[in-house]
Amino acid sequence: MIGRSIAAGILALGITAAPVAAQNYPTRPITMIVPYAAGGPSDIIARLVAQSMGQTLGQTVVIENVGGAGGTTGAARAARAAPDGYTILFHHLALAAGATLYRNLTYDTINDFAPIGLINQGGFVVVSKNALETRTIAELLAHVKKVGRDITFGNAGVGSGSHMCNMMLQSALGVKFTEIPYRGTGPALNDLVGGQLDALCDQTTSSIPQIQGNRVRAYAVTSTERVAQLPDLPTLREAGIPGFEVTVWNALYAPKGTPPAIVDRLYQAMEVALKDETILKRFSDLGTALFPAGQRGPDATRARLVAEVEKWRRVIAESGFVPSN
Repeated sequence: MIGRSIAAGILALGITAAPVAAQNYPTRPITMIVPYAAGGPSDIIARLVAQSMGQTLGQTVVIENVGGAGGTTGAARAARAAPDGYTILFHHLALAAGATLYRNLTYDTINDFAPIGLINQGGFVVVSKNALETRTIAELLAHVKKVGRDITFGNAGVGSGSHMCNMMLQSALGVKFTEIPYRGTGPALNDLVGGQLDALCDQTTSSIPQIQGNRVRAYAVTSTERVAQLPDLPTLREAGIPGFEVTVWNALYAPKGTPPAIVDRLYQAMEVALKDETILKRFSDLGTALFPAGQRGPDATRARLVAEVEKWRRVIAESGFVPSN
């Protein structure tokens, strides 16, 4: 009887401890894992959101860049973290694509994360070094078809958005070019500006400043509609590639098992960030848009992740890509 009483007391303590912890949360800094290099498009958006969330929560949200393996290294670290709200993950479409692109993931993409919220979405821009002889998207596509593997395209690793864009572009053109992997598109863009890399599919977030500064040459966007900040650039559909679309989308996640009250606290802090006029102006300048209000909570995030895992499973299978270990 005494043993049963002790056990019952321990169980009751466990049941009440979680709500108390959630009520007091947070009491120390929060780590936001960004699975790509500092200075890249994911890092830029994450830092804007993290700074605002920290102010709302009353604790610093520290960015930890954990690059490698197309974003799966950072995702794995987040999945292994304690489900206490002090480690969260900022990730994009590569989280969904990685479920098919890698054979031996140490986490379950759908079930090992507690979705927090959807942040923003936008297209990519096809850009090249200024020294490349092509001037228009028609000339670039013709050049790629002609030289094949003699032209280099950067990517942020297997499963990254830039890799997905490259994969669809090669499939659409029926040609293989040489891909150079980086630990994020930030370093790739640096090499593009420096002339060591020929071309890149980069998010508008980081490419627009370089385009506007005439440090790289822009050709077309991968979204279904033109980007307001780059009105003279056609879409790849307009350039003669029917059905072409690659859209990057960013979201926040916590480890599986994080108390719902803490997930909601994080989501509400994210919502405050997405109402900040300074952040909204910055997003607009970078050519990226918010998900609609009321359609970016935990349930919507999970639905988007599930749908994107299936979408990229089909695309990758059709491309003939062999999953990596």
